[in-house]
Amino acid sequence: MRAQSVNIVGAGLAGPLLAILLARRGFAVTVYERRGDPRAAPAEAGRSINLALAARGIRALERAGVMERVWPLTIPMRGRMVHERGATPALLPYGQRPEEVIYSIGRGALNRLLVEEAARRGGVTFRFGEACRGTDPSGDSLWLREGASGRAYEVALAPTLAADGAGSSVCASLGERGLIRAREEFLDHDYKELSIPSAVGHRAVGHRAPAGLATPAGLDAPMGLHVLEPEALHIWPRHGFMLIALPNTDGSFTATLFLPRTGPRSFASLQSEPDVQEFFAGEFPDAAPLIPDLPRQFREHPQGRLGTLHAEPWHAGGKVLLIGDAAHAIVPFHGQGMNAAFEDCQVLDALLDRHESWESLFAAFEAERRPSAAAIARMAIENYGEMRERVLDPRFLRQKTWALELERRFPERFIPRYSMVMFHPEISYAEALRRGAVQQEILDELERRSGAAGGAGAAAAGRTLDLELARRLILERL
Repeated sequence: MRAQSVNIVGAGLAGPLLAILLARRGFAVTVYERRGDPRAAPAEAGRSINLALAARGIRALERAGVMERVWPLTIPMRGRMVHERGATPALLPYGQRPEEVIYSIGRGALNRLLVEEAARRGGVTFRFGEACRGTDPSGDSLWLREGASGRAYEVALAPTLAADGAGSSVCASLGERGLIRAREEFLDHDYKELSIPSAVGHRAVGHRAPAGLATPAGLDAPMGLHVLEPEALHIWPRHGFMLIALPNTDGSFTATLFLPRTGPRSFASLQSEPDVQEFFAGEFPDAAPLIPDLPRQFREHPQGRLGTLHAEPWHAGGKVLLIGDAAHAIVPFHGQGMNAAFEDCQVLDALLDRHESWESLFAAFEAERRPSAAAIARMAIENYGEMRERVLDPRFLRQKTWALELERRFPERFIPRYSMVMFHPEISYAEALRRGAVQQEILDELERRSGAAGGAGAAAAGRTLDLELARRLILERL
């Protein structure tokens, strides 16, 4: 496709990455962002939900040539550290190979880096403090407003890529004109971020690249000691709610409380400082002492909502395309919102080689990505139940152990669904959902057969994996 000018609305995460990929192809890219320049302003406290970078996101960043600079911002997380009431925390590994880890990374640091890279490479112009007021595809107009002066102006619309996230102004504008249908399904659970500080005086861990990739020279690691195991995603599952904590490179942790909006154990029930202190002391006794200013943080940090966006279609002819969260925002419980958005950027970039018009490109992009967007939205909601409840269930833990054993014995056929999503970007989200359902049927059948073979005492004594039956089922169904 002939290089030309392109608009991108949104300079969060997907916007700058997409700008880098398009500028490499010779496009002149202008990025409009309503907020200030992240290189000059600190990130807003309590809004990030720390990010988990996995294989799909890594592959997209590698395609853009920026991953080597990203590695120093990450800390590997090798599994879930489950903090069960009255028990010693236990690590549930994500995978069984050394490379099967995910990486904690701060949203603000990654955002700044991507903006820096896009600006440094040329071909990209950022216009911060300029909000999109709407679009008019029939008039080929993108309407904007300068934050400082309030001046309204418009630019030529086509083509415009909307990467302005959940609550996209472009999506809303297209919806008002009847060009798309969009609805957001909110959970009845909200979230609030809290910070666990480091113990000062010791060097923090992190800044680790996988074996074979050197950490950039001259890195000055911040000082601070992690007060929890740093190479894990910590979870305090409490059935109806949970607390999680992800490590930061400065030795701190970003903790997030996910809790019902209303009810006896809810955000609505925590109206005073004593309420908050009593709740945390009772539910999270090992975490509460690590947050010395808990009442202040709880009072001052915003309470965020969690929802899934369903929009159709994602494009208006060849003039506007929704991408990332603007098209398919999801809840954060599978750690795939950013990774899915980055994968969008990679797919769009690859499709440019095969299309001569923006309209055919946008249609092909939606056809390829929509099934996977629906699949990861469903899996993200399902993973919330796993994180807050099923990690405490002996049956779940047994089947997870069996799944890893079946993967070791049949690696070309049986890959746990979580591993397909997080570590196998060559397998689409849609295919991971489909294969995962078949594999769960196999595990359930193995569970039933083991119970029948062992009699009433099998459940109490612990069930045994029937490898011969497993082999037959896997060869038949996968």
